[in-house]
Parts: sequence; structure tokens; C-alpha cells
Amino acid sequence: MNQHVSPDELPPPKVKRLPREFYEDTLFRLQGELVAMQEWVKASGTRIVVVFEGRDAAGKGSTIKRVSEYLNPRTARIVALPTPTERQRTQWYFQRYVEQLPAAGEIVLFDRSWYNRAGVERVMGFCTPEEYRLFLRQAPIFERMLIEDGIILRKYWFSVSNHEQEKRFASRLNDPMRQWKLSPMDLESITRWEDYSRAKDEMMVHTDTSESPWFDVEADDKRKARINMIHHLLSTIPYEPVKRAPLTLPKRPQGHGYQRPPRDLSRFVPDYAGDLLQQTRGPKG
Repeated sequence: MNQHVSPDELPPPKVKRLPREFYEDTLFRLQGELVAMQEWVKASGTRIVVVFEGRDAAGKGSTIKRVSEYLNPRTARIVALPTPTERQRTQWYFQRYVEQLPAAGEIVLFDRSWYNRAGVERVMGFCTPEEYRLFLRQAPIFERMLIEDGIILRKYWFSVSNHEQEKRFASRLNDPMRQWKLSPMDLESITRWEDYSRAKDEMMVHTDTSESPWFDVEADDKRKARINMIHHLLSTIPYEPVKRAPLTLPKRPQGHGYQRPPRDLSRFVPDYAGDLLQQTRGPKG
């Protein structure tokens, strides 16, 4: 007689990581294409919004970091809004996100977005059932308005298995450089895994539309997730190469008697690096 085994009781599947050298070469090539896309966005006055959502520890932040690494921060802006203020709680829910939308020639990367209401607010009880239902009705309308106004909108959901999420939480818990990434609410997502799953499924039913679809990014392997997401984004934006006027380095003109003030009039940062290097090498024999 076969006994039913819950998926959560099975040993975690072994994730086959993308080889580092292949990953780094491919990522660098795609980042070059992102720079080319950025130049087209500026030249054409295009407006792009990219929404990054998904499970806690699914790799959204690290992917955003790779997307924006070589982009001009004046063109590509990351938006990660804090908890709303008391005043913002009395506003139309989408209002504070509207303030962050791009102008002509700008790209906005939302590290979590208005979909907070369909996820953490819904699961943790931070919104009322009426507010939640209103959001599900208004979100597709809101996004249709953005698209009709000419904004290119892309929505990515980063999926991670429960085993991999717990592994990443444990890694952060013991890493003083990354402990800031953990909050009590993040850890509680472990005990509310199914609640978040149901909330995500219901959100998709209402907001995964033909004009504003969701794209799922499998993220147990962070390297694959970054490559796949960036490649997909580039493949859906109709950017073209932009010719830039050639630049030449001008010759430095002859001086006209300027003399720098004495060094002892300035306050210099101490040479910590040099002192540390000397201490590391030790006294010369």
C-alpha cells in the first residue's frame, strides 16, 4: 500500500548551479545590452517600470543589483518604499506609487510594489478584507492606465522552494553582514508558507492579464534567475542601438600661474590603507 508523503517531508532536491565562469561572462554581456537599452530609453523618451515581487529571500534584491550595476542612477532608479506613514494610509492606496513613476527617458525598478497589499498586507492582516478586495479590482485598471499612457510595464515573480528559502534564511541568520536582511516578519513567512501561497494564487487570478502579465522566475539557482530575468526583459523591450557622437579627450591647456595652497592648510583623510599595509607586511628585516 502506497503511503502519501507530503512534498514538505521529501528531501530537498539538489540544485545544479550555473557554472560561475559561464554565469559571469553571460551576465556581463547582458549588462552591456542593458546599457544599450538605457541609451535608447534616454534618446526615445521611453518610460519603463519593472516590478520585482516574490517570496522572501527569493533573490529579488540581488537581481535588481545586477540589473542596475552599470546603469546611470539618474536614468535607472530603484524604488524600495518603507512602511507607509499615517498620512499615506489615508491616501488612495496607489498614490505613493504614482509619485515614483518614471518621466520620459527613465527606468524605475520597484523592489516590491503596490502588490504588497496582495501579499504581506493580506497575509499579516495589515489591511481589511474590503481594502484587499478593492485592490484586486483596481490593480488591473491602474496598470491598464499606465500602459495606455505609454509606460512599458513588466512584472516578475521570483519563486523559491520552501527548502531553499529556509536555507537562505539560516545563512543570513549567521552572517553579520547580511543579518539586516532578516526581520521577524521574514522569519514568520516560514510558518505562513501556505498562506502566502494561497495569497499569491489569488493575486494571479485577478492581476495576471493579457495586457499586463506576470512572468515567473524560478530562483532556486540565483545565477540562473538573474540571467533568465535580464534576458527576458531585454527580449521584450523594442530597443535599438543609439549612435553616440564620438568624444575626444581635449588637450590640457598651459597653466597661467596658478599655485596650489600649502598642503598643511587642508585636512586630509588619514592614510589608513597605507598604515594597514605596512602593519600587514611587518617590519623590514
